[in-house]
Amino acid sequence: MYLLIAGVLLSATSASGVLNDLRRDSIVPDTSAVAHADSSAARPIFGWRAPTAPALGTIESAETAPFAQSAPLLAEDELPDTTLDAAAPIVDSIADPLRLSDTTFRSRRPRAIEYSEAYHTRLKIHQIGAYAMLPLFISEYIIGQKLLTSTNRSHSLKTAHSLIAAGLGVVFVSNTITGAWNFWDARKDPNGRARREIHSVLMLASDVGMVATAISASNAKRSLVDARHHRTIAISSIALSAIGSGMMWLWRN
Repeated sequence: MYLLIAGVLLSATSASGVLNDLRRDSIVPDTSAVAHADSSAARPIFGWRAPTAPALGTIESAETAPFAQSAPLLAEDELPDTTLDAAAPIVDSIADPLRLSDTTFRSRRPRAIEYSEAYHTRLKIHQIGAYAMLPLFISEYIIGQKLLTSTNRSHSLKTAHSLIAAGLGVVFVSNTITGAWNFWDARKDPNGRARREIHSVLMLASDVGMVATAISASNAKRSLVDARHHRTIAISSIALSAIGSGMMWLWRN
């Protein structure tokens, strides 16, 4: 009887031990698959070793899991275009000012104008003639007024008037030739071009007036009206010549 009870107790004890071993084996996780995954993840691919994922249940896995879910991988057709085409407008915008600045350096330099010795000689003759006109104009006007207002027109006054008129004619011809010649030589010089052109127009108009004055001189001897008409033309010519000469003295380059 005692032996039977002891055998039952022994069998119950062994059965409880077996159950405990089975429970312990079921609780321990199978780490073979995890070890195989870790070894495959850690294996280098073409010289690059992929980072190993943290084990589940740890703090690192809790920190990296949301990031992995919030940043999904993009497909190849969804990747942004990182080519250098976007830099083309920038290059063009930088090149445009360079092209504009390049045109400024290619601008034509001012060309130097050289005048010959003959030009300066003619200019000197022209200036002397201009200075000589002033006393000739004054003398001709005074003598002409005396011939116009005097009742006794002496032969000496008439001779002096004719000589001074001839002197004015010589000065006008000389200044016209030297002035026109120098004007042609200086046609390519931009400095003082407007001044030379205005002076030339005024002096040519004065030349025309002097020719008309000489033509009307023969009729001035006939009547007082013709004499006054002759004086009006002469004064007009003298005024144009005085303005043309004075502007060259006062208007400098």
